[in-house]
Amino acid sequence: MSGRILVIGQTSVGRRVCGLLRESGLTTNHLDLPTDAELRAALTPDVDGIAVMLHDDIKALRYSLAAHHIRPSARLFVAMFDRTAREQLRTAVPTAVVLSPAAISVPSLVAAAIDPRTAAIRRKDTQEEARWVSLTPAGDHTNVAAYSTPDAIRRPGRIGRLTGQLRAYDAGTKVLLTGVFGLITVIALDTIVGLQHANFLRAMYDATRTTATISAPALPDEPWILIFATFAALAVLAFTAMFAAGLVNYLISGRHVALIGRRVAPRSGHVVVVGMGQVGLRLAEELQALGVAVLGIEVNATSRSLQIARAKRIPVIVGDAASRATLKAARVDHAYAVVAAGSAEWDNIAVAVSSLATAPDTRLVIRAGTGDAMDETRSLFHIGAVVDVNGLTASFVTSAMTGPAPYAVIAADDADLAIDESGDILNRLAPGTTRCECR
Repeated sequence: MSGRILVIGQTSVGRRVCGLLRESGLTTNHLDLPTDAELRAALTPDVDGIAVMLHDDIKALRYSLAAHHIRPSARLFVAMFDRTAREQLRTAVPTAVVLSPAAISVPSLVAAAIDPRTAAIRRKDTQEEARWVSLTPAGDHTNVAAYSTPDAIRRPGRIGRLTGQLRAYDAGTKVLLTGVFGLITVIALDTIVGLQHANFLRAMYDATRTTATISAPALPDEPWILIFATFAALAVLAFTAMFAAGLVNYLISGRHVALIGRRVAPRSGHVVVVGMGQVGLRLAEELQALGVAVLGIEVNATSRSLQIARAKRIPVIVGDAASRATLKAARVDHAYAVVAAGSAEWDNIAVAVSSLATAPDTRLVIRAGTGDAMDETRSLFHIGAVVDVNGLTASFVTSAMTGPAPYAVIAADDADLAIDESGDILNRLAPGTTRCECR
């Protein structure tokens, strides 16, 4: 390609894209949020490619439509997170490549979490019964093979979900379950005592009515029965208060983790995904589709992704994963892997440190972005597998600007490989850690 590339968006990934394009010998013009006049002036006839790298999907949609209208022959890549907005843009501009950084990088995160022998695990198609393929570099080619999750990974997760039924995962649910089981215990003991003077059904009926404070049966004047009834009445008061308080807390907390069903917090054999943003949520979806038990952790209680996760039956604990108490609640010491997938690199490093201190034997995967902080920390001690989300995105965009859009981009030992569906290497790019200095 002899023309120029226009990059729109002074985001972190946008600077990585601009830097890698320039390292690849392409002339690049980088703008932040240009006005209509600036955009028209920048889209000169020699512009062959346009990359829109913004976090705001509506702005990205507007710039994409305007750029395509001004220069319809130019290649167009748009980073867009919302699925509805992506579909609208594909309808308006069928030739555009519209993907989110999550779609590009999640296959590598999946492989790092459950099968590090491969470079990426991704869906082969979008049918309801999704088929999966693994991508593994092999010299000048990439092996593309059908993939199914080993039963050695699926079975512990199923057991973990089964043992997670009716198990407390925080202080509120502990109070709720204590109240429930306490009331059941009082009813059972009261029924046993009632068998002294009635049949089983009558004794259980009287015990239940007494616990519900509806009525109490006449008791004989035996001291031990009266003492037991007094203590039982006091216990009912305490357990009822605990049950009510726990139930209210459970209902107003958003119920992001269920106490029974598919959304329980697994007790073992699961993958803990920290940070339920675009990347973390997409990763949890893919792992769940592969039959892997998943538990998310999100620090922001008002995050929009929590409602999406609940709709997709992904259990999420709300808390700070840099806290060892939160990681212990997620039972990371019994987890298959921990993935720090937050957007802030320093937060991911903090999660990694806490995870290593809490569960040093659990596999650790870290999402990287800018490159500098992660490289400096990795030079001090081994912190786990690192997946450079922004770097993979930059490699994908650079390859899409110079040829056909790749099927996937995977990280090899010394390069990012852009491959087609058969595994042939379309482009071999140095892992881009350079960010442009555009202002």
